[in-house]
Amino acid sequence: MHHNPLAGIPSFLPFSMGEEEFDAAVQAAIARIPADIRAEMDNVAIFIADDYQPAHGEHPDTVLLGLYEGTPLTERDSWWEAGSLPDRITIFRQPILDICHSREEVIHEVTVTVVHEIAHHFGISDERLHDLGWG
Repeated sequence: MHHNPLAGIPSFLPFSMGEEEFDAAVQAAIARIPADIRAEMDNVAIFIADDYQPAHGEHPDTVLLGLYEGTPLTERDSWWEAGSLPDRITIFRQPILDICHSREEVIHEVTVTVVHEIAHHFGISDERLHDLGWG
């Protein structure tokens, strides 16, 4: 049996992972959120997209791993329930794959990104998330 001497050397290329496996990693990350916290999530949908497209006026090289769009639970009032669309969390596949070199790294980065964006749904700021190690 031959041992590949290059097997332990990290690749400088993005990690390759199919859409189904990436989707499963996102679903697993959501499932790892404690049930009592998941139960408190209100009117939020989670999507996966290939890449973030910078908005008009935003730097064209902006890279995001995830994005929360909506009204955090801490800012909702009685007016909010009157026909509001669901909050939206998007996890961006390619930027995550671009910074990872193994399946384990992808799963870790997906988990951090999912937790980070769900935390925004609960009104937790980027600054606080960085303090907590979920930046």
